[in-house]
Amino acid sequence: MMQPRIEILPSKKLVGKSLKMSLANNKTPKLWGDFMPNRKMIKNTINSNFYSIQIYDESLNFKNFTPNTEFIKCAMVETSKFEDIPENMETRILKGGLYAVFIHKGMAKDFPKTSHYIFSQWLPNSDFELDQREHFELLGAKYNPIDENSEEEVWIPIKEKNL
Repeated sequence: MMQPRIEILPSKKLVGKSLKMSLANNKTPKLWGDFMPNRKMIKNTINSNFYSIQIYDESLNFKNFTPNTEFIKCAMVETSKFEDIPENMETRILKGGLYAVFIHKGMAKDFPKTSHYIFSQWLPNSDFELDQREHFELLGAKYNPIDENSEEEVWIPIKEKNL
């Protein structure tokens, strides 16, 4: 099955939008629909990648995650400095740290299969456990949510297990 690469990510400056949602009350299309028309207004962008970030409550244990569990989702781009931030947009520092990076291949609707593998198979059998930092997908040039050949990087925050 898919094996991740383990990477140490430096912190990053991001600019974009966020919404509180759950899987049952998924506002992802609204979030990206509000963000994409205004993304060109963001100055000092570093590249053309997009960050789809999920921020979970510190008390969340993914064993009790349900479709109604609320989290914050962000649509963002990386910038070199926080300067002239467009109105109705926010800044965020992505903390960085140790991540397991998986490649999801296929359409966005097939993402639950990848997520299920990561959390029910790979993570419990690895030398790592979840860390309390942002989860995110890096959406680059190969990403297209309706293309079966689409690719995105799935970044899962990890730390070594205390054995």
